[in-house]
Amino acid sequence: MQDLKAAPDGQVADAVKDNWVDTTAPAWTRPYLRLSRADRPIGTWLLLLPCWWGLTLAMLHDQQASWHDLWIAVGCGFGAWLMRGAGCTWNDITDRDFDGSVDRTRSRPIPSGQVSMRGAVIWMCLQSLLAFGILLTFNLAAIALGILALLPVAIYPFAKRFTWWPQVFLGLAFNWGALLAWTAHSGTLQAPAVVLYLAGIAWTLFYDTIYAHQDTEDDALIGIKSTARLFGDKSPAWLRRFLMATVGLMGLAVIFTALPQANVMAMVLVLAGPWAMGWHMAWQLRGLDIEDSAKLLQLFRANRDTGMIPLFFFVAALLV
Repeated sequence: MQDLKAAPDGQVADAVKDNWVDTTAPAWTRPYLRLSRADRPIGTWLLLLPCWWGLTLAMLHDQQASWHDLWIAVGCGFGAWLMRGAGCTWNDITDRDFDGSVDRTRSRPIPSGQVSMRGAVIWMCLQSLLAFGILLTFNLAAIALGILALLPVAIYPFAKRFTWWPQVFLGLAFNWGALLAWTAHSGTLQAPAVVLYLAGIAWTLFYDTIYAHQDTEDDALIGIKSTARLFGDKSPAWLRRFLMATVGLMGLAVIFTALPQANVMAMVLVLAGPWAMGWHMAWQLRGLDIEDSAKLLQLFRANRDTGMIPLFFFVAALLV
């Protein structure tokens, strides 16, 4: 078992080594930035990439682009950082009685005493209000979707208490940006965006099952449910199913997106996105060891690259 004790300066156990929060951020801001997981940026990427998938495919679908689309991309970036921070703060508020009992999480700001409950609630509200200000720059349909997104965000921290599939609720929350960004561009929510959303949920089941295997022993002791505990030694077989679902659903989404307008080269490029993403997920499976916490964390973090791969192909298809 790796040493997961907090560093003397309050560094969180699974933070990225030499991250900017622990090395350069003003000392008074560090507990709040840690609460937002700013020292662990992978979550922001996993929330942001489905937004950019949805935006690029929406542009490919109607063959239109404007300067406002650039703002949608940038706004989604800021919004993902803020809403991931607000969501993580809410998660830590609701899990404060559990986190102190788990090796990997007892160094987080609330159980370690770096941030008070009152301070955490204020910080969560501030991040949410800033994100709402960005949302208001989008069209009315996207604003409505953004407000509706609060429902799965609110439910997720409690899901592991009543279902063995809390990763589904995480997927519902983390991939909402595919719907929102598509709608922010087009003004309406259309079928390809929904299929893309389902592909993102399958991807979340893949990477978060890997992540959850770090905590299976502690989760069993305190009664927390997860797909990692549910699948156990059968996890590789389930992960292969999630891989196939991700690639298949994303493939359908890009076909529905590109078929009406795209030329042959654009169709080839857009279809190459889910295919290449699937190969990267297969690479993760080849290196999977559910007993090696360090390897599990490494593979989980590799999913930033997994989600980037189809985005590169989607952008290339836009340019041909």
